[in-house]
This record gives sequence, C-alpha cells and structure tokens, in this order.
Amino acid sequence: MRLPAPERKTRAVIAVASIPAAHPYVVGITPTGDDIVLLEDPRPLEATTAGQWWPPRFLEPDYLRAHIDEIDVVHLHFGFDAATPDRLTDVVSVLHESATPLVLTVHDLHNPHFPDYAMHRAQLDVLIHAADIVITLTDRAAREIERLWGRSAQVIPHPHVAPLDVIAAVDRSERTDPRVVAVHAKSLRANMDPEAVMPAVVAAAAAHDAVVRLDIDDDVFDHRSHWYAPERGERLLAFRDHPDVDVRVHRRFTDAELWQYFSEIDVSVLPYRFGTHSGWMEACRDLGVVPVVPDSGHFADQFPCPTYVFGPDLLDPSTLEAAVGEAVRTRPDVSGLADYRRHQQSAIAAEHAAIYRRLASPLASGHWDGVVLA
Repeated sequence: MRLPAPERKTRAVIAVASIPAAHPYVVGITPTGDDIVLLEDPRPLEATTAGQWWPPRFLEPDYLRAHIDEIDVVHLHFGFDAATPDRLTDVVSVLHESATPLVLTVHDLHNPHFPDYAMHRAQLDVLIHAADIVITLTDRAAREIERLWGRSAQVIPHPHVAPLDVIAAVDRSERTDPRVVAVHAKSLRANMDPEAVMPAVVAAAAAHDAVVRLDIDDDVFDHRSHWYAPERGERLLAFRDHPDVDVRVHRRFTDAELWQYFSEIDVSVLPYRFGTHSGWMEACRDLGVVPVVPDSGHFADQFPCPTYVFGPDLLDPSTLEAAVGEAVRTRPDVSGLADYRRHQQSAIAAEHAAIYRRLASPLASGHWDGVVLA
C-alpha cells in the first residue's frame, strides 16, 4: 500500500525529464512554449559516442535522488531494458517520496529486441501500476493494458517520422512499373525474420509483375558488431539467385539515405514475428509507401494497411501473398498529408503539454485516470 503523496513541487517552468530526451519520437511530441522545458539526457558514465543517452542515468535510483529537485515530471518512453523490476521499484520509490509524477508511454507490450517477453512484462508490472498517467499509441494496445493491468491508457497516436518538408515534397506520380516490393532486414534484431517471408514475397511479386528489393545492414557481416550474424546473412544473400530480386548490403542508412530509399520503393513488407507498434510504418505512410504488416502486435491499429498472418510460431504464406498483391495495386494519395501531419503533431504536443501542466499543478494527486492512491 502506498503512503499518501507529499505536497507537489511547484515552479513557473515545468521541467520534464524525458527518458530519453534525444530520440526522434520524443522530439516529435515535445510541447513548445515558455512554461515547459525538456531536460537534456545526462551523459552515461560508460558512454562511448557523442549524444549517447543509454543506459539512462535517470533510471539509477541514487542519481535520480541527487537530481530530483531539478525535475517536475518524469516521462518514461524507452531505455529500461536492462533495469530489473527491483531497480524500477527503487526508482518509483524516489519519485513518490519526492512527489514527482511519472508519465509512462507504453510503446512496446513485447520488446522487439527479446523473444521472451517475461522480463518486459515484469518491468511493465512495476511501471504501469506506479505511473500517474499511462499513454499508448493505439486503441488495441490500450485495451490490452486495461485487460492485463486494470489501468486506463490515454491513446495518443504516433506522429510523423519523416520531416514535414520531405513529406510535402513527395511526388509518386513519376513512379513507373515494375513496382518495387521491399524487405529491409536491417540488423536482424530479434523480432525480424526476413528469411521466412522472402519466398512468399518473391512469389507474390512475380504474380503481379513486380520486383523485389532486399536490403541488409552490413554490420550483420562485421565480426566486430553486436549484430554479427553471418549465417543468417548468407541465407539472405542466396536470394541474389532470383532474377527479379535486388539484394543490397550497405551501412545503416543516414536519415537522408532512408528518405531516398523510400522514394525508390512502393511496398514495404515488415518481417516482424512479434512487436507492438512501428515507427517504420509511419515513415512509409509519410512517404507514400504501402506497408504490409503482420497481424501480431498492434501494427494494423496504427492505420489501415494490408496485413498477413505472422507470429512467433506461425506464418501463413497465402495471406502474405494476398497482402502483397493488395499493396501492389494500391496507389496512396499523399496530397495534403504534410498539412495533416503538421496539425496532428501540434495536437499531440498539446496533449502532452496538458498532461504535464495538470500533473505539475499543486492540486494534482493520485492517478489521473481515477485510481486513487491509498
């Protein structure tokens, strides 16, 4: 049982410790205004690159306690993969002792980096029950949170991923046949299984006079890389034997290279055996590419798109072939999309600002969704 919350801190400017702050999603939802400031990510002691925010120092209980007077609201998004439930319980205790409210955005109900979701669910057990406000990105995810934890989650959709000027400049009218159906293997993180989907993708593309492009990040073949997986990489390279499959190995795209990549394809098949939401699909939407997504997770609830049956232990190739066929026939209308995304981003930022202001109010106490602390 939690003790009654002490009196809230108040000040003219609301200092938000977003975990992390230096992430494109967070930048996209951050309110603008004179009364809210986003604190910079503290540099981790073991940081090896400029701008590195992980592992987040605000999830170190002692560090958080030492800096808690500088913070009005903590908003946790990502970065708690390595934090045990016990450590997260200690973090929550620091927040409660100091009357610092916690906002939690549940991006993942199954962490895409780990096949076994037991640890992630144990972490969410701590965080969802402790959060003053829970946010998620889709209605279906909110219903799952309600079912599993009995908490109401506020649904705030994913903002645009591509820059607004890039979205405004999209012109798909010059795209000519054959249509390009793409699979990007990236660095073969745990939830990705491009080897499984490629045969059906190749068959579906051939049936619709399309071609296939398969991209692989080169760190899959670099023995110094965390992502080194040469056997899987070689199995993907074997698709070069198909006459209508273009296999490309390259370094991870820069942002500019990524936007260029999307301009060269028409359909993007997401080979995810598990997961919850996807920023990649939002980039597809921004740039006029049709995503084909698995029916697992809550990808299809982000916006309507072709889906196929794919999960940890199953794949229905016929549904994938049908989904690719539907996607090849689709011609997205991106006219006015930049304006829509601009207004959407403003609304998303305004919703976050309202949450921060309400929680930072001296009258705020307990969970905003009506769960009373006792």
